[in-house]
Amino acid sequence: SQQIQFADDMQEFTKFPTKTGRRSLSRSISQSSTDSYSSAASYTDSSDDEVSPREKQQTNSKGSSNFCVKNIKQAEFGRREIEIAEQDMSALISLRKRAQGEKPLAGAKIVGCTHITAQTAVLIETLCALGAQCRWAACNIYSTQNEVAAALAEAGVAVFAWKGESEDDFWWCIDRCVNVDGWQPNMILDDGGDLTHWVYKKYPSVFKKIRGIVEESVTGVHRLYQLSKAGKLCVPAMNVNDSVTKQKFDNLYCCRESILDGLKRTTDVMFGGKQVVVCGYGEVGKGCCAALKALGAIVYVTEIDPICALQACMDGFRVVKLSEVIRQVDVVITCTGNKNVVTREHLDRMKNSCIVCNMGHSNTEIDVTSLRTPELTWERVRSQVDHVIWPDGKRVVLLAEGRLLNLSCSTVPTFVLSITATTQALALIELYNAPEGRYKQDVYLLPKKMGE
Repeated sequence: SQQIQFADDMQEFTKFPTKTGRRSLSRSISQSSTDSYSSAASYTDSSDDEVSPREKQQTNSKGSSNFCVKNIKQAEFGRREIEIAEQDMSALISLRKRAQGEKPLAGAKIVGCTHITAQTAVLIETLCALGAQCRWAACNIYSTQNEVAAALAEAGVAVFAWKGESEDDFWWCIDRCVNVDGWQPNMILDDGGDLTHWVYKKYPSVFKKIRGIVEESVTGVHRLYQLSKAGKLCVPAMNVNDSVTKQKFDNLYCCRESILDGLKRTTDVMFGGKQVVVCGYGEVGKGCCAALKALGAIVYVTEIDPICALQACMDGFRVVKLSEVIRQVDVVITCTGNKNVVTREHLDRMKNSCIVCNMGHSNTEIDVTSLRTPELTWERVRSQVDHVIWPDGKRVVLLAEGRLLNLSCSTVPTFVLSITATTQALALIELYNAPEGRYKQDVYLLPKKMGE
């Protein structure tokens, strides 16, 4: 089976971030993969309109400048969105009300790297209400809701994120969360593993003093297991991704709804009669297939795990090799969390106007790098939608440049995120308050019932 590579194998840690200005927009192949565009996922326009947030001097109403967001003046809009999200996040709000008197996270210094949306803002503010100090960065360069980040900054959270960061900005924001005088994190909340590996590689002395890591994605969990197998994981970690509540609600039910939302907002595609191939039949793949099938799409599945492949077959889907159907399908969706699932060879063989997108966490499932060559022309047609044009005129519709479709191009159900966020908060509380010796230097699953 394919292996998910360490971040350093992809040379993500070979250079320390340096401050650079924003790149100008272009419709050619030289266009940066990280230029900023507005999307339906955010209330405010996030277009590349001026100087980088890194070059701005901003302060909140209390005079603090310990943050870096697009525009602190958007805080009022962000606060309204957070308040709306709170209405459907009953599990997290119940935890906040129940435990804020006890302050189970008093003394916890949590550095986090997740999507920054109204829903995760409720999580962050819950952690603060339970006694924690938080510093936060975004795990995805496209999913940040700028007005929500501004609201968090206004509330006093040290948040470093904006929609449309460059790769350099991305690592700079993570570093600003970790490398600060007079403040050293003792807990990590991660989504994808980038923060964990940045601390592991750049700040090994800090990493050794971490009391616990909580990771919620397939990709990040694989990276933790690799560290553990190599004997390099010197702190206990909690695998939230494989918790029952996260697997079923976030991976299955959330993706069952948000896959259609993301595709509709970006392409206005009609699903009835379309031929779609879904790569991977884990929980995310199951949700995507169920939604597409319900709207009349003809769905194929690729899967290397024999049990998952059998499940796909029993659910009424034709299990195929990608190379067998790549010439005829209208939509290709990756849901594996793996690397180079859709290669340049596959992309070359796709039919004209084939839609290609990713629902797995890792942005390496589609080999987008192979498309950045002189013979191919890139054309931005709308927010998060690119046409990649071949010399013969064939074009492929690439969404979010291979990054996570639902959080880059649309939104996800608040209720689902409430369950996942509550699971993350409970994992942090458990690791932070566990007596010495309960958890070794390994990766653990939360019990189905706390106290088991």
